[in-house]
Amino acid sequence: MSPPLNHIQTSPTLPAAADVVVIGGGIIGVFAAYYLARRGVSVALVEKGRIGAEQSSRNWGWCRQQNRDARELPMASKSLDLWERFTVETGEDTGFHRCGLLYLSNDEAELSRWSSWGDFAKTAGVATYMLDSRQAAQRGLATGRAWKGGVFSPSDGTADPGKAAPAVAAALMKLGGSVHQHCAARGIELEGGRVSGVVTEVGVIKTRTAVLAGGAWASSFCRQLGIRFPQASIRQSILSVSPVESRLPDALFTSGVSITRRNDGRYALAISGRARVDLTPQFMRFAPQFVPMFAKRWRSLLPGGLEGLRGGHEALKRWRLDAPTPMERVRILDPKPDLPTIKETHRRAVELLPELGQAKITHAWAGFVDSTPDGVPGIGEVPGMPGLILAAGFSGHGFGIGPGAGHLIADLATGAEPIVDPIPYRPSRFGDSAWGKVADF
Repeated sequence: MSPPLNHIQTSPTLPAAADVVVIGGGIIGVFAAYYLARRGVSVALVEKGRIGAEQSSRNWGWCRQQNRDARELPMASKSLDLWERFTVETGEDTGFHRCGLLYLSNDEAELSRWSSWGDFAKTAGVATYMLDSRQAAQRGLATGRAWKGGVFSPSDGTADPGKAAPAVAAALMKLGGSVHQHCAARGIELEGGRVSGVVTEVGVIKTRTAVLAGGAWASSFCRQLGIRFPQASIRQSILSVSPVESRLPDALFTSGVSITRRNDGRYALAISGRARVDLTPQFMRFAPQFVPMFAKRWRSLLPGGLEGLRGGHEALKRWRLDAPTPMERVRILDPKPDLPTIKETHRRAVELLPELGQAKITHAWAGFVDSTPDGVPGIGEVPGMPGLILAAGFSGHGFGIGPGAGHLIADLATGAEPIVDPIPYRPSRFGDSAWGKVADF
């Protein structure tokens, strides 16, 4: 069963032209379009299915600085302010609030890593607090356990994945931007090697700038353009349970299981890092580049099944621009959740927080997390194709930094001063061996 997701209406008419066309209506795409529209740029957003229906509504909802990669931390800090500012600017409800994130552990090595990260974070102006055993037990009182220690990051928070992307899309339309659901982008038109239009299933939108925020579909879309973008998707499973009478932590991480309270009182439950790796042609193609990352996570990454093949988002075949594409055959990636993981997640959650035993399971779902070899997204103009800005490979971290990423994309598209240094995200960092024109179609 898919997670709850707010619905918005589609703009009635596809424009003949726009300053910028954004491909993909997930959290990255909608925020990019929103910040473009705020600058008076005419923008059209095209989405093959529904706004926010894939990984943007299937994640934890955490908006965190804690334990971020050093390259992502500046964007994470900026994003927290932007989440707050968005509600003030628009009146739209994303469910964001700075509830603070609580991490508890009985593993000395884990606590040492958190402590080291905290020392680094201080140099970036981020305040997090290490908890001793007494403080950890107090903050984790609901668990009824003793803990060796933990971390509390008070300025971090959560937003509601079922509300966020639709809320941003609604704000975009208020600013004059257009949103087109069930409208797949099939490809890019070029003139003199530069972007000149986006071909959709219902017509061409003339433009000089296109933003590819295609999530798990981004690598396959790049392949149609002769661009090799190393990307692999893993399938993560989550469940939610009904509200309980006791007030549990709003957002709690442990190595065994983590919980997140939604605005309606439900709790989302997940095991951090646990996922299935579904074999697909694209996965096999890029596997050598992902071996180092996957080797570090071998305890939590499990062999998958056929869900990746059914999705069609990791095929190597090229499609035609005048015929239905795989994106039109599968409008929304809605893979089956891994039932053993769902059962184990629920068992661990009830063991950690016995009050959850009174709750009913309301939803169970899975989503495809698009990853890059170094776990950091590719954001920037594609080398050799002026006018095409890539924003993909967010590696399970994209929801929380969605506002900052969207702002950076808008900066790059308009030539404004970047909100953060764009160099760490540049697509060209994957190297000539990983990025460039492909000859083996």
